[in-house]
Amino acid sequence: MKTTSSIISLKNLWKEYVLGDETVFTALRDINLDIHEGEFSAIIGPSGSGKSTLMHMIGLLDKPTRGEIIVNGNDVAKLDDNQTSTLRNSYVGFVFQQFNLLNKLTIKENILLPATYSRRKLDFDPDERAEMLMEKFGILSKKDSFPNKISGGQQQRVAVARALIMKPQLVLADEPTGNLDRKTGTEIINLFEDLNKSEGITVVMVTHEMEIAERTGRQIKILDGQVVSDKK
Repeated sequence: MKTTSSIISLKNLWKEYVLGDETVFTALRDINLDIHEGEFSAIIGPSGSGKSTLMHMIGLLDKPTRGEIIVNGNDVAKLDDNQTSTLRNSYVGFVFQQFNLLNKLTIKENILLPATYSRRKLDFDPDERAEMLMEKFGILSKKDSFPNKISGGQQQRVAVARALIMKPQLVLADEPTGNLDRKTGTEIINLFEDLNKSEGITVVMVTHEMEIAERTGRQIKILDGQVVSDKK
């Protein structure tokens, strides 16, 4: 898909872990990266390469030691925790390898969680949007079920619906097929591909599987905390 404007920019970004006056570990080194509207990208690299730390930065879950994270003209490093939380809630939807669903809540209640905790006035009806997403992903009949009563593939579809409930600019998926069998994993990648192509949703996926990464339009490889290649 043709890219347009940048929805997030990382500029000269470092993430260091310091003990006293000593830097004991550098997770990210001078990262310069732009994610553009409408992209379907993969962040790839071996375990310990820094891809999870990079995901946390893109998802506004952590702040850099040095450098800037620019979202909608805002330098996130200069925002307080409440401002960052509000921006993150409206800007990014997360899909995790472990699904991170709450078994005490129904499928529909899980999907509605981000809207329930939102601090901003919503311009849509969360209940109607949840129903629409469940129907789109083929899980509407499970709306009153609980996560531990449905399959892994259905749980991941619930997680994707939850990620989309707030109409985010970006969906960030961390190893979304890691706990799924090959067939179900392919179905989930097909779902992301469809969301990107048919609805123009920007997706960044963290994966160590090249076969999956090659389904995306851009592969960003990270090694020892640095971007070593960026292929489109």
